[in-house]
Parts: sequence; C-alpha cells; structure tokens
Amino acid sequence: MARTAYVTDLKTLQGECTANYLRLTRLLGELGAGEVREVSLTGGAGCFGTLWLEVAERAPYTTIVRVAQTGVLDGIIDSPRMNVHLYHDVRMAEVTDFQRQRHFSGRYRYPNPRMHQPDEKLQLNRFLGEWLEHGLAHGHATDLSTTR
Repeated sequence: MARTAYVTDLKTLQGECTANYLRLTRLLGELGAGEVREVSLTGGAGCFGTLWLEVAERAPYTTIVRVAQTGVLDGIIDSPRMNVHLYHDVRMAEVTDFQRQRHFSGRYRYPNPRMHQPDEKLQLNRFLGEWLEHGLAHGHATDLSTTR
C-alpha cells in the first residue's frame, strides 16, 4: 500500500498564525523591548506554573517574543520555551524556535533523523495557540518592572 506525501495545509497554518497574533497582542499589551510579563497559570487542579512573555526585540514591522513556562515540573523535565516572530504588517505570529531547534519546514518526510512529524510547523503553532489560550482563560498577568 503506497503512502501519499503530506501536503502542507497553508490555509490552516495561516489561520493558526493569525489567531496566535491576536492572542499574543492581547497578552503583551504595550510591552517594550526587554520587558517581561508574567502570567500565573491556574486551572481546575490548582497552579500550573508561570507563563513568561519577554519582548526580545521590537521594530516597526516585527516583534520577537520569548515564551517560556516555569513551575510545577522544573528540574524533572525541560520546560517548554520558544521564540515567536510577530509580523505586524500581515498580523501573524509564527514559532521560529522551539527548545533551541530552529527553522522548521512546512513539511517533513517521515521518518527523518530528528523524528519531526510531517506537519511539525503546524503542530508547534497549534501548541502555542493552546498555551496562549490557556493563559488568556486562566492566567493572572503581572508586569515586571525590571527586565529578565
């Protein structure tokens, strides 16, 4: 039985990136370069840690944000962390770095040496969307006056 090659669902990926742009701009507000917003995450079972949003760079057409989580499982597993580029002219946000891996392709052959899924880029942006949505729904934001 021959497997068909994965075809990138560009419309879904763009939709996810657009939704993430809106979520991030709501969470970031007017933070400037070097500023950090800390969002305490809660839910039905209690505290899930802290979501850190740091504006690494801000320019007229792009903003680079570092997103990380600290808390409950520190020291046991690596906490998720990623860099996200916000493109203001097209109102989209894209994950460009996850756990220190960079430059994700729109599709991968499977299997591959790094064991990326065929739709790895879409999955990373969906993960960011779920993470930010949880922060918006259950988070309590605090601005840090000092930079991280």
